[in-house]
Amino acid sequence: MSTGWTIFIVVGALGSLAAMLWLLYANRTKAVEGETMGHDFDGIEEYDNPLPMWWVGLFIATITFAVAYLVYYPGLGSFAGIGGWTSTEEWQADVEAKERQFAPLYAQLGALSEAQLHDNRQARQMGRRLYINHCSTCHGVAARGAFGFPDLTDDEWQWGADFETVKMTIRQGRNAMMTPWEAALGGSSGVSNMAQYVSSLSGAPHDAAAAAKAAPQFQMFCIACHGPEGKGTALLGAPNLTNDVWLYGGSIEQIEFTIRHGRSGQMPAFGDLLGEDKIHLIAGYVTSLSNR
Repeated sequence: MSTGWTIFIVVGALGSLAAMLWLLYANRTKAVEGETMGHDFDGIEEYDNPLPMWWVGLFIATITFAVAYLVYYPGLGSFAGIGGWTSTEEWQADVEAKERQFAPLYAQLGALSEAQLHDNRQARQMGRRLYINHCSTCHGVAARGAFGFPDLTDDEWQWGADFETVKMTIRQGRNAMMTPWEAALGGSSGVSNMAQYVSSLSGAPHDAAAAAKAAPQFQMFCIACHGPEGKGTALLGAPNLTNDVWLYGGSIEQIEFTIRHGRSGQMPAFGDLLGEDKIHLIAGYVTSLSNR
């Protein structure tokens, strides 16, 4: 938790306690002994009497304890208070203890080959748990991806499908960039024609005449990344345009948007966070899901 959020919570807690004290004070000073609330039920009237002192005393004791606890033992993020305990340090100690406990097992499973990882039930289970903790936010619990996030269960691998390349992707992360092409293609009509040509590469319905107009421009502008046949280049992360796998959607409108505005995709690096053995397990789990 950041220092700003810690201060916000502490100030909010102290403000709430101060408001409670004010309510107690107002209740003791505003009411007049013997005065009624002005209504009755079956002849029974309700007096507007202050709270009994023993009750007020319990409230004050509770508030006093809360203030003392907050000062001595707040446990908010890195704010230690007088007691010296913080939730951050407690969490870190738990993490380190678990790392020491499971390090031998991670090392044992980290020595398995890709095929052995696929066949080992424990390795698959641990790989799945690591995947869910660190990868499912983007790729989904079932690893089927989402708009802008690759499906990991098919046979399409933007950066390469071999086991070591998958581990490198997890370890170092990836940055993919496609620049906007509207100006280079001559405006909106050029973008429309190129979308028709790109659609034709995958055998999707398209306007043949418009696609023919864009074919020379594809060979001029696009082959550096996607190749002369549009089959992509794993080294650059340029996707294959000849199949029906579309990271940002395969409709003509979505292809036009991609060409016109470009795309920017980033996968963070997990090397420092996970370490080699955990990366090895996640890679084994991920590659076991695909249809390679």
